[in-house]
Amino acid sequence: MNGIQIIHSPSGDELVVLPRAEYEALVAAAEGADEDAADLAMYDARKAELAGDPNAILPAEVSAMLLRAYGRLQALRKWRGMAQVKLAAEAGIAQGYLFDLEYGRKSGSVETIAALARVLDVPIEWLAGKAPANPPP
Repeated sequence: MNGIQIIHSPSGDELVVLPRAEYEALVAAAEGADEDAADLAMYDARKAELAGDPNAILPAEVSAMLLRAYGRLQALRKWRGMAQVKLAAEAGIAQGYLFDLEYGRKSGSVETIAALARVLDVPIEWLAGKAPANPPP
């Protein structure tokens, strides 16, 4: 991307100015991701129907986050609108440990995963997903 400019608003927010063509390309890519998320949700629903397991269907919002390289635990936490601090406290674990779980640095005990599922009010099977492809450094 060329011609990008970063400016600061009076309130201190960083704003990015970019050429219209690049903006339109980003919008088109985002629309494609939404379509991919809908396809993934449909696939999950059909797969669950075939398996006869109602817990196999993830909400479309969670599927969309998974397509954006979120880990399953992080996607479920964000879907529930919970901060890491709150989820960790309610599950009885440290926030740093939750961070490591979200980014696949640690796997967590069965008890920990069960506590997280309880606090998130989701089936424990939903937390059996993979870590994101690119965890932060």
